[in-house]
Amino acid sequence: MYVLGYGIGPLLFSPLSEIPIIGRNPPYIVSYAIFVLLLIPTALVDNFAGLIVLRFLQGFFGSPCLATGGATLQDVYSLIKLPYVMSLWAFAATCGPAIGPIISGFSVAAENWRWSLWEMLWMNAPIFLTLFIFLPETSSASILLRRAQRLRTLTGNPNIKSQSEIDQAKMTISDLTVEALWRPFQLILLDPSIAFNAVYVAIIYGIFYSFFEAFPLVYISTYAFNPGEMGLTFLSVTVGVVLATSWYWWYIYTIVEPDIRLHGLGSPERRLIPALYATFLVPIGLFIFGWTARSDVHWIASCVGIVITTIGIFLIIQCVFLYLPLVYPLYAASLFAGNDFTRSALAAGAIHFSYPLFHNLGVDRGVSLLGGLTVGCSFGLYALFFLGERLRARSRFAAK
Repeated sequence: MYVLGYGIGPLLFSPLSEIPIIGRNPPYIVSYAIFVLLLIPTALVDNFAGLIVLRFLQGFFGSPCLATGGATLQDVYSLIKLPYVMSLWAFAATCGPAIGPIISGFSVAAENWRWSLWEMLWMNAPIFLTLFIFLPETSSASILLRRAQRLRTLTGNPNIKSQSEIDQAKMTISDLTVEALWRPFQLILLDPSIAFNAVYVAIIYGIFYSFFEAFPLVYISTYAFNPGEMGLTFLSVTVGVVLATSWYWWYIYTIVEPDIRLHGLGSPERRLIPALYATFLVPIGLFIFGWTARSDVHWIASCVGIVITTIGIFLIIQCVFLYLPLVYPLYAASLFAGNDFTRSALAAGAIHFSYPLFHNLGVDRGVSLLGGLTVGCSFGLYALFFLGERLRARSRFAAK
């Protein structure tokens, strides 16, 4: 329910952040304040139904950083430096779910499940206060709107208007609401390249979350680890992300940046080149993990499979998250919101379907089934790379 909540939340908060009169900061600050406050009743609740509702609300109000964060970074950094900061943002989003079991594997066993929520409060409250005091507004449309308002007040000249005021002069509140809330779905339903990226990222994200069901079967049932030791195996995810980030930064610095300075940005599809190779790492790593998770094979072999899979997942998501804002710069927040909803919805489902999947088929065949799905998506990625220009030409949303 928490994962589902942070998939639904961006459908409201991210489009709102694209409305100039609101800007990026209010959705961040208001939702984050509610998220921090909800940690207290969640830690104290004494019935299961209440816990489920509160966890959903936590995910809902804690979601803007996962969707709008990419749009904020695009506001701040130039296109040539954007890959570096986007990879750091993706680093946190990927490693967060993996670091959680490392902490809770020991703290919850030593105390109780409520302890993990108090830890969340201790970590989030200082960050909220820091953002509340120091986070600047980054939306250019919102900044120019407020500048125009100040100049009108200072000069008394009512003709000083920002571009967003001119563009939205004839739009009603209902028009703005429909545009904001409908936009993420409209982008996915009416643009095939956006739809494919949303589905592909959703599948690999769902596979990532299915690991949470496979790990106990492999490391507790097969290798007799305790919960704390099993949590440490999630460090494999962090190792994979560190390796992927290091290579990606080297690739951007030594190949992409010099090429951009010499020949310009080129086609957006060039941002997908690393994914063309990384796409095969996901099924390779999955097959290694699934078929080495046996008592007669050392546990480190399955961890190597996790590392390889994570490298592939991280690079694919990184390339997609860089590709989409370049093709659809006017709808960055809505793009991330729609993408976040599809991947979070499937991830929430993965937590449920992975239990019968792995228990009925076994980890080996269950993981192989998931690996087969990613092989099919690899062909779609190559189609997007070679046909992307034609798709963009026919899109009503792409920058021309």
